[in-house]
Amino acid sequence: MPHLDESQARALLERVLKLSRADACEVNLNGTAGGNLRYARNAVSTAGGAENSTLVVQSSFGTRSGTATANQYDDASLERAVRASEELARLAPEDPEFMPPLAQQQYVASDPYVETTAAITPDNRAAAAAASIGPARAKGCVAAGFMQDSADWQAMMNTAGLFAYSRSTSVNFTVTMRTADGVGSGWASQDSNDVGKIDPGAASAIAVEKALASHEAKAIEPGKYTVVLEPAAVVDFLQYLPFGMDARRADEGRSFMSKPGGGTRLGEKLVDERVTIYSDPAHQGVPVAPWEQDGRARARTAWIENGVAKNLYYSRYWAKQQGKPAVPAPANIIMDGGDASLEELIRGTERGVLVTRTWYIRPVDPQTLLYTGLTRDGTFYIENGQIQHAVKNFRFNESPIIMLNNLDALGRPERVSNVETNAPSFLPPMRIRDFTFSSLSDAV
Repeated sequence: MPHLDESQARALLERVLKLSRADACEVNLNGTAGGNLRYARNAVSTAGGAENSTLVVQSSFGTRSGTATANQYDDASLERAVRASEELARLAPEDPEFMPPLAQQQYVASDPYVETTAAITPDNRAAAAAASIGPARAKGCVAAGFMQDSADWQAMMNTAGLFAYSRSTSVNFTVTMRTADGVGSGWASQDSNDVGKIDPGAASAIAVEKALASHEAKAIEPGKYTVVLEPAAVVDFLQYLPFGMDARRADEGRSFMSKPGGGTRLGEKLVDERVTIYSDPAHQGVPVAPWEQDGRARARTAWIENGVAKNLYYSRYWAKQQGKPAVPAPANIIMDGGDASLEELIRGTERGVLVTRTWYIRPVDPQTLLYTGLTRDGTFYIENGQIQHAVKNFRFNESPIIMLNNLDALGRPERVSNVETNAPSFLPPMRIRDFTFSSLSDAV
């Protein structure tokens, strides 16, 4: 199905609701179109494009609900989907956590859609690969990278009178450079909803420089070090903090926000007072849809403000049980920073380690947010404000709570992404004291 504008999406959803015989009905419509290109060993390996749309009908009789999907939108296909959802609803058990559809909501203005991104062609992706492979060959390196772009739209309507529509675009470019012998490795990534802000040549030059510089990495002893974390390393840690602030898990004693003996840590100082983390659908650097999947309006929400836990997010059911506002989960992550560049953070480091990015982070203790993982693709020893040499990679054991209590300095925020949450983030580089490297790693 081609991209539907707001009026076309509304008309289609109205057709579906007119067919409903249920006590309540909600219809969601999602569409995406985009493409990708992958290259390795300095040559394009795969490329492709896809376009898809799905309509989801949820019918409810009392607290019994059933769901059916369709990807054809003629009258007969729509009626089959509605009837199937109603039949399934009648067979379903009662849901003790059922919530009725929402009435119309007021949404903030946010439009994360850029026409030039939606218009990316295979030639554009090929040009991005060429801008990366060229510098690699010139410096005797081997490039492997991936570019992916999409234009998405979503709409929902229900029998309580709610209608919502939004559209968005995104483009992500990632490149790994290796020296010809495979010993040195460098990495860089760029992410935006605006393809005009993506520069594959510039990102590739950074990755080449790091690959060459890391060719003769030296082993240093594990232990506690001051670290300078680039934003790509910061996001892998920080995502677990706001996404871990679920009210139900906290109330039931299952998260780092739970107090021993009952209650939550809401209102407590958790981290350094310089830390303010929030989400905002209308943020210019990382705009997202102004509504949650269930139709709730998103708004600017502080999760940590001046080091203090300010909010938890609630499902509609749990908010009703607790008598609290139904605050949606974060859709993006934004952290205030300073004015320093990454280079200035390095110059202010007497002795420490620069970390380009982290990899394969896994939980050790959810109650303390302790995680383990590896550094990768460019780890360097700093002394007297200068990068001295590359070091072999480390395994680390660290918690973002401990990390942000050992905060030394913050730099200028920039947009980064994380492959596990896909939540666009706007985060600063940071310098952290006493970061725990537990062992050496053979990873390049």
